[in-house]
Amino acid sequence: MPKVLPLNALEAEAIYIIREVVAQFEKPVLLFSGGKDSITLLHLARKAFFPARIPFPLLHVDTGHNFPETIDFRDELVAKYDLDLIVAHVQDNIDAGIVKEETGRYSSRNQLQTQTLLDAIEEHGFDACMGGARRDEEKARAKERIFSVRNDFGEWDEKNQRPELFDLLNGMIELGQNVRCFPISNWTELDVWNYIRSEKIEIPSIYYAHERSVFERDGLIWSDSPHVYRDDHEEVAIRWVRFRTVGDMSCTAAVASTAIDIDTVIEEISGSTISERGARIDDKRSEAAMETRKQQGYF
Repeated sequence: MPKVLPLNALEAEAIYIIREVVAQFEKPVLLFSGGKDSITLLHLARKAFFPARIPFPLLHVDTGHNFPETIDFRDELVAKYDLDLIVAHVQDNIDAGIVKEETGRYSSRNQLQTQTLLDAIEEHGFDACMGGARRDEEKARAKERIFSVRNDFGEWDEKNQRPELFDLLNGMIELGQNVRCFPISNWTELDVWNYIRSEKIEIPSIYYAHERSVFERDGLIWSDSPHVYRDDHEEVAIRWVRFRTVGDMSCTAAVASTAIDIDTVIEEISGSTISERGARIDDKRSEAAMETRKQQGYF
């Protein structure tokens, strides 16, 4: 039976986990995508060490096909709070011939992020990577422990995980291993939104309904962009949409919406029968798409 905790208990648990990460590991980092979950995690990290600066950097894996609003928001946030930001570019690995860019109707750089992430972890020697993943998002993420060990190659073995009893977090790792840490693993999508409202946390504008050039394919609303493949017969239209989750433009679909503020967003989510990741194109490649990516080292 999953935990059902009020917001103040979820906040306390997350802050406890973040402090444990700093106490148990030598070189942690916060994986930052510019989405609402990593923004919430950053807010919790700032609370955990206030009034001091957070004692670790942020790492963003930039596919080069991100939403411009997200990148602008990231840079403003970093400047506002004087944060240390490391940006790892997928384009660098494409240029070096380390990974090969996909082509065709469903081409995306999403899978290419894995190699860039693993390279950045090795280059900087990070032994703990905190992320904003939640168990309610997707079944593979539901299997992850709070401290989830990766082997020397960055791989995850879902059948060989440590038990976590009585909220005891074991950060002991062997040479070459590192750990992915998930402080808001027990939160739901609505918990995050309610916390953003109660704490008045700023988020990128694409989470709220706005007019956008889009087209439809396979029942999903795709952004019209040079980074997104579109057939000639697929007609572009201006529609009111917003995004429930933020990833690469080529793998994140919009949802039709008129929710222009946080109250109407929460009302809309509360009545939705579609899951948050129902608009993630990358999750539709196969039934086990996320689990396969995670086994290979994906966030």
